[in-house]
Amino acid sequence: MARAELKDQVNANRDAVSLLTPGTKFPERLSDFFVWCGDVEAFLDKLPISPIFDLVVTSPPYNIGKDYEAPLELEAYRVWQARVIEKIVCRLKDTGSVCWQVGNHLLQGKGADRGSIYPLDYLFHPIFEKNGLTLRNRIVWRFGHGLHCKHRFSGRYETVLWYTLSNRYKFFLDRVRIPSKYPGKRHYKGPNQGKYSSNPRGKNPEDVWDFPDDVWAIPNVKSRHIEKTEHPCQFPVGLVQRLLLAFTDEGDLVFDPFAGAGSTGVAAAATMRHFWGCEIVPEYARIATERINSALAGGQNFRPHDKPIYDHTQSKLSHNPFREL
Repeated sequence: MARAELKDQVNANRDAVSLLTPGTKFPERLSDFFVWCGDVEAFLDKLPISPIFDLVVTSPPYNIGKDYEAPLELEAYRVWQARVIEKIVCRLKDTGSVCWQVGNHLLQGKGADRGSIYPLDYLFHPIFEKNGLTLRNRIVWRFGHGLHCKHRFSGRYETVLWYTLSNRYKFFLDRVRIPSKYPGKRHYKGPNQGKYSSNPRGKNPEDVWDFPDDVWAIPNVKSRHIEKTEHPCQFPVGLVQRLLLAFTDEGDLVFDPFAGAGSTGVAAAATMRHFWGCEIVPEYARIATERINSALAGGQNFRPHDKPIYDHTQSKLSHNPFREL
């Protein structure tokens, strides 16, 4: 389908986001945009076991006792997530990808392990590997704001585990390149001596965390962030936007099994992808539906993935008054 035709089709479906609940009759044909307000396993069980999803993007509950989750023993949490992942993978297209964005689980209890962290990518990787997926990147997402810890260094990063089902996966690097650090650099020897050595389209965003410039530095959604809603653990639209641009085409279907406030759906609407999402908390499902509708109408504000990070050193608040004492 040509871009103009696709744009007309998307425009024709504006404000058409459906909010489905387990109490309503499950439609024979699902719309291009909808949010299922209910258990994700119940939804997946209603779908045929066939290739449906082009990309799955989510940030699952971290099992740390947030308002929207009842904390489980770590093994029970693993078993539950393994069931969900298995039901997703059997519905993933051969060219599709899965992006599972996770942080750390804080161990509870009274023993020596109390207060220690368990990186959730340790827990999830064997599950995806067992389901036949290949890990392509462990992307480090760094952000600058959060709670300050007293008994360990404050956590300021999470990871996106990118998996594919086959070697035929979609990957469009040129869509997500970032400005080169030294665009004027030239080859100093060899057959290309004197020619520019940087790609004119920019550099690969990379996945390494050794140097700040190479990390995916996208601000998290806190306090006065333009995307902030009532959801306590929103992840930014810009983070999803980069994944959608890199791994899908316009018109592809993106699925978020733990949709929260609908950030994945907003990114899909803004980039002309289709979106299905599941969210068990009615209030968050309502917020997600409203945000996606707004994005389809062109009115949803969000921070794009390629917007430069604010230079805090230019703020008056960066002045250290204690140096003058």
